[in-house]
Amino acid sequence: MKLCIALDKSSAKENLELAKEIKDFDVWLKVGFRSYIRDGKDFLNELKKINPNFKIFLDLKLYDIPNTMADAAMEIATLDVDMFNVHASSGKIAMKTVMERLSTLEKRPLVLAVTALTSFDNDNFKDIYNDDISTKATQFAKDTFEAGLDGVVSSAFESFDIKSNTSKEFITLTPGIRPFGEDTGDQKRVADIALAKKELVDFIVVGRPIYKSENPKEVVKKILDNI
Repeated sequence: MKLCIALDKSSAKENLELAKEIKDFDVWLKVGFRSYIRDGKDFLNELKKINPNFKIFLDLKLYDIPNTMADAAMEIATLDVDMFNVHASSGKIAMKTVMERLSTLEKRPLVLAVTALTSFDNDNFKDIYNDDISTKATQFAKDTFEAGLDGVVSSAFESFDIKSNTSKEFITLTPGIRPFGEDTGDQKRVADIALAKKELVDFIVVGRPIYKSENPKEVVKKILDNI
């Protein structure tokens, strides 16, 4: 299991300071909508200057027509990031188109697909997708696997079932982890480290419990000790 730290602070300066604090740890960094729209690819370059070994997950959740998604994926591949994601609900054709385009590259980033956002509870999800989370998340994961992607973004609660229906090597990445039972905030389907381990999660994403701490470095060390 790998730790991915969400850089969701309110300025590039604060995020870079956090990256400097944790530069000696073997961790991934998640750069999402807010940071990337505000700070752009220069911010990604600054992270690599702090530690060239940082692995970067660009969390933009592509969702568009197949050709537009594939064009965007090729642009992302020029940014020297290690992983990015799309929405599984964009459909199998779109996901296949992305992977076919990326297959022309000598080296490509890992590609994951979002199944069900962890901010959804079952009722909210059903209003939109007309199915239960557990059923639809697994179906989205099967579509993703068949389309040739590397894994999915899901809650910990779906991870084991997804691997059972795809492959144990198929990556599951879980956002909204509260490692030691911290406040859940706007997340609905959250888990701690113990549950993530039990469900065979490959990547846990931790944000607020780290960056809102008075001693982020100590929290990161504690998490890594536990995983």
